[in-house]
Amino acid sequence: MLYLFRIIKNKYICILISTKIMERIGLFFGSDTGCTDDFTKDFIEEWGAEDIDVKEIGDATIEDFNQYKVMILGLSTWYDGDLQSDWESFFEDFKTIDFTGKIVSIYGLGDQIGYGEYFVDGIGILGEVILNNGGTVIGYWPTEGYRFSDSVAIVKENENLFYGLAIDNDNESQLTEQRLRKWVIQVKTELKMALLKEHQLAV
Repeated sequence: MLYLFRIIKNKYICILISTKIMERIGLFFGSDTGCTDDFTKDFIEEWGAEDIDVKEIGDATIEDFNQYKVMILGLSTWYDGDLQSDWESFFEDFKTIDFTGKIVSIYGLGDQIGYGEYFVDGIGILGEVILNNGGTVIGYWPTEGYRFSDSVAIVKENENLFYGLAIDNDNESQLTEQRLRKWVIQVKTELKMALLKEHQLAV
């Protein structure tokens, strides 16, 4: 539970607010070889499926995105910084979505050794569109401990952070479970605080 302190009619009172996430969450992901699909299943198990509606991006429409205030996006990065194929096909539509008032987190799979110059670029490609179109991105993730040379996923204002969770199952699969668990806790906390802030402004 969270406590919201407000002054109402000259009295300083404490309002008890449930921290349960009431918003339905839209999870949109794309997978070519099944690796992102497998990770998405692990993510849903860690998060808890009761809050999440899952849709493959190859079957998604702009209207699907418009249904949700809170979204989680998942993808892999291919070759020289290319989006996963279904995300690539949807990308022109994605760029037209109005993300104003929406809260989005992103996870991405990449290979920091084989494609170190383009590591998880897809996270940054999607993240920048969301921010440019009025949305809020949560779940920034530290770059410390990774061995890449460059990435579009690095936050422009802070080179020590990615726009989302970076996963490398090709080279660091032993760290995936730990990273996932920590990120889920982080995103849930940041999401609750963002929704609480909106509630405070509305009261």
